[in-house]
Amino acid sequence: MIASLKLRPGDRALDLACGSGDLALRLMDAAPRLQVIGGDYTFEMLRVAQFRSARLRLAPQWIHLDALMLPFQEGQFSAITMGYGLRNMADPMRALNEIHRVLKSGGSLVLLDFGKPSNAVLRGLYYFFLRTVQPALGWIFFQDSKTYRYIYESLMRYPAGEGVSRMLREAGFAIVKCENLCGGIMTLHSAKKA
Repeated sequence: MIASLKLRPGDRALDLACGSGDLALRLMDAAPRLQVIGGDYTFEMLRVAQFRSARLRLAPQWIHLDALMLPFQEGQFSAITMGYGLRNMADPMRALNEIHRVLKSGGSLVLLDFGKPSNAVLRGLYYFFLRTVQPALGWIFFQDSKTYRYIYESLMRYPAGEGVSRMLREAGFAIVKCENLCGGIMTLHSAKKA
């Protein structure tokens, strides 16, 4: 995912819905002098990201933000990443419009999220796992079956695959690609701003 961005020294990258900071921290290794901002709506996740980066002695900038109203001027970033975040946005189309706005011309967007396998057997097994096994694991480990139940519920509302590709084109992106991973259990979307 990170390698596909072809980042150069001095580029500025934004990791949206950064959570505990995994992608932002990997971005830090992508190119020398890369400026990385990790943004999330949840303060608790940002605290975890700050703790992890301090322990690793890496210095992305962590900020609280709403992806539906990004606090940046137009054309600020060479690259934007989002892992498992678009599916959870209150208005995914608005988030994509904001991402397009803050990307530089020629800038890249890469999205990783759950998908909907086209193979009916795999899809059935996958949905069964998400509906039953994951909530059980949430109960076993966190005494809360809702810990993972939201994944299935959000996936049922999420257009995934070609639906996300259509949204990217509608938001003005060019060279939109969708790669199915693990038989379509996950999808990797990439797009460029013309």
